[in-house]
Amino acid sequence: MKIMINLPIPVIKALRKVGQDINDARRRRRITIELMAERAGLSRATIGKIEKGDPTTSMGGYASVLFILGMEGRLSDLVDSAHDLVGRRLEDEKLPQRIRTPHIKNGGNNEQ
Repeated sequence: MKIMINLPIPVIKALRKVGQDINDARRRRRITIELMAERAGLSRATIGKIEKGDPTTSMGGYASVLFILGMEGRLSDLVDSAHDLVGRRLEDEKLPQRIRTPHIKNGGNNEQ
């Protein structure tokens, strides 16, 4: 039984591209699906799903495969704030217009 997930078309296309890129990287390294599955601790069927961009496959599976390919470093940059242009613009909108120096009260001590 196939699980249907309702995802936006751009997300489906992105997952398919990631899957195809993983497939290409594996083949460039001359790694068989069997060897990839063994090294990643996954089944051959799961490797096949990953290479097709199946959205029901866990992120951990994708991460394992990226590690085997030596590409796990890219995973940590997916949502890096340095690349979050929209989030940074929203934060910039909330910046105060003026900064005032806080008034320090003497606490009743009238030393001069």
